[in-house]
Amino acid sequence: MATEENVVEAVAPSNGTERAGAAAVLQEPVVPESAVTLGVEPVGVVPLSSYEVPRYPIAPGYRVYVRTGPGTSYPALRLLPYGVSVGIYCQKVGERVTGPYGSSALWDCIADGEFVSDAYVHTGSDGWVASRCA
Repeated sequence: MATEENVVEAVAPSNGTERAGAAAVLQEPVVPESAVTLGVEPVGVVPLSSYEVPRYPIAPGYRVYVRTGPGTSYPALRLLPYGVSVGIYCQKVGERVTGPYGSSALWDCIADGEFVSDAYVHTGSDGWVASRCA
């Protein structure tokens, strides 16, 4: 049986459908095709061209919640799609979460005010890979 912590932090398919239970599945924001065609960034997204950072893949088979702070008690902003990589701008200590890459209290800032648990990001390290967030 999955713990509420695992259900709240990531959604992994069990039989091709989204996992239901303790947490509602958030809908991925829709980006109009005109924005993609014109090269316009959706609101709230930090363009990587403004500050290049290394990108790291989210664990295969997981969709991870992006939160407003370093813990599961912070509101979820969105659910990342399968197979994405994220840029880590800085890292912050927060709630300890267990995921496919072990247990970690580190949270990765992927954009201004947007955090994901490092336990779901393949950084190749159990420690810091970016500077500490202010």
